[in-house]
Amino acid sequence: MIFSVTRQIAIDAGHRIMTHGSKCRHLHGHRYTIEAVSEARHLHASGEQTGMVIDFSFLKDEMMAEIDQPCDHGFIASYDDADFLCTLAPPDSDPNVWLSALRDTVRTTGYAATTHCRLGTKLYLIPGQPTAECLAKHWFERLSPRVIARSNGLAVLKALVVWETPNCRAEYRPGG
Repeated sequence: MIFSVTRQIAIDAGHRIMTHGSKCRHLHGHRYTIEAVSEARHLHASGEQTGMVIDFSFLKDEMMAEIDQPCDHGFIASYDDADFLCTLAPPDSDPNVWLSALRDTVRTTGYAATTHCRLGTKLYLIPGQPTAECLAKHWFERLSPRVIARSNGLAVLKALVVWETPNCRAEYRPGG
């Protein structure tokens, strides 16, 4: 028997798909809906999560920390999108040096989140294109260890779903 719970949050963020052959190469935004699906073979037998896979509020807290806080009302971009990113470099810095430092952060941690840019806005860089598919995998990898920790090792993150529009979604489930 497997128990499953799903928590959903929504964020507003801009992005562009720099290699897209059509309109998605332009700067635009979405009202993303993100669903985290957690599973466990057993429910907590004691403590504040008794009878639960993971407390919904714990799952929400982790989603807010890993997804909402750095990305909501910001811009999500590929760290390879130099043409666009260099336009956001702070006026007091060399754009190439600024971008190089952000890329180093992405290579080290898997992402870079900053407001140190020309507009002072949230900027979130990932190693791949900011497609719904890549975001689902990226956010899954960020959230998965936090689900394990918050459930005291009982639950695992089974899937992460990113709704880019009400009609289009991408889902990431690790193979194995």
